[in-house]
Amino acid sequence: MNTIEEIDDQKLPRHIAIIMDGNGRWAKQKGRLRVFGHENGVTTVRRTVESCVKIGLDYLTLYTFSTENWNRPKFEIDTLMRLLVSSLKKELKTFNKNNVKLNTIGDIKALPKTAYEELLEVMDKTKGNTGMTLTLALSYGARDEMLNAVKQIAIKVKNNIISPENIDETIINNHLYTHNLPDVDLLIRTSGEHRISNFLLWQIAYAELYFIDVFWPDFKEHHLIGAIIDYQNRERRFGKTSEQLN
Repeated sequence: MNTIEEIDDQKLPRHIAIIMDGNGRWAKQKGRLRVFGHENGVTTVRRTVESCVKIGLDYLTLYTFSTENWNRPKFEIDTLMRLLVSSLKKELKTFNKNNVKLNTIGDIKALPKTAYEELLEVMDKTKGNTGMTLTLALSYGARDEMLNAVKQIAIKVKNNIISPENIDETIINNHLYTHNLPDVDLLIRTSGEHRISNFLLWQIAYAELYFIDVFWPDFKEHHLIGAIIDYQNRERRFGKTSEQLN
């Protein structure tokens, strides 16, 4: 079982993103309703955030609720939104204690009024924190994000604010939800599924992908550490050869 002492703090990923998958199947295995899995998944979120702070990470992004999740049964959506509000209220003290700044990406105006207002309040009360930035992807879809960016840029081109010849990666980055975040270094997905599921498609262009056959409620600190150690043992070439890096 891996421990924090095994991590090379000189080679930490700056930004880890996690697709927290498997809550429903975890609950089903135990003969419980899917919401039982989501409730236990909240505990894993708290544990993971605290572990990331302890390890010394700068950015953690969690795929909390996708645009596609709006197609789930109303009871499950309502439960997820209730859990979002209650957990934000509970975790505010923990965020401030650990110097964590809360951020969000996605179409958050689509959230229920109570969830939207609670989210903004916690973000406001943690905006002065200078430690790790925790980003919740809520009502988020990468294709929607890129479509929104294209529309914004197109309007600016039409109004002669941007010249088409000057459109580059920086301009695109500046119009994404993640304009204030660095690219993802390590993407983790739990539950054994090997899919990206419309998550940060632009931002993971050079991310290391790590898939683990553990449902999210069972994801522990040693699993996170194992993912980071695996990342540190990989050679990140960014299109270059091994000889060039050495």
